[in-house]
Amino acid sequence: MIGFDFSGRTVLVTGAARGIGAGIVAEFHAAGAQVVAADILGEELAALAGRYPDRLTAETIDLGDGAAVTDRFGRLAPDVAVCAAGGVRGQAPKPLEEVTDAEWMAIYDGNVRSALNVMRAVIPAMKARGSGRIVTISSGAGLKPSLTGIQAYCSAKHGLVGLTRQMALELGPHGITVNSVAPGFLRTSPDYERQWAGYGEEGQQRMLEGIAMRRLGEPADIAAAVAFLACDRAGFITGQVLSVSGTPSP
Repeated sequence: MIGFDFSGRTVLVTGAARGIGAGIVAEFHAAGAQVVAADILGEELAALAGRYPDRLTAETIDLGDGAAVTDRFGRLAPDVAVCAAGGVRGQAPKPLEEVTDAEWMAIYDGNVRSALNVMRAVIPAMKARGSGRIVTISSGAGLKPSLTGIQAYCSAKHGLVGLTRQMALELGPHGITVNSVAPGFLRTSPDYERQWAGYGEEGQQRMLEGIAMRRLGEPADIAAAVAFLACDRAGFITGQVLSVSGTPSP
């Protein structure tokens, strides 16, 4: 069995403080990378950093601030950039006519603008080097309607998939691959725990029965897929959306 080896490489992971992002940090750190973990959740990020006494730098940052992102990460020149920030930003489903512009844009900022700003920051150094890996974390909601019922979230994840595919076409001539991992439902944040609880026991059982593997995913499942897309052997894979949901993708 061949494991991943990212020794001597720098990996930027956004949305790193918990859940999927923290799982991705663990995967790359175990594979020998120098990890830069970025998140707006300062206390949770500090707790994460406390688990890794070496080869991890914590960066508390608002990824919606493009100037700050470029200033922090433009000189970093990572070999790999993983855009895992996102989520529903504490929102609950309601009729579209009741959704405010601020609520809509909060989800877009968290899921699309954050990735856009990171790409803008890291692409110049990747182009100069002639190689790089960018992996976005989309969702099953980027391939079909969202289980959250939140219109902005579904729209934003579809937008993130579109951005991923377009950038793959643009950056391929520079030796840079751009792919996405689309997780199924994971219980990785308070928002998703509330969603899970809202299904009740019967609804939870129906969800599990609708998954071929008969279990929910874990951050490690997503992290392994990200590491594969970031490794040398995936150098001819770009513009792809890898569904990691335990069931056939739509």
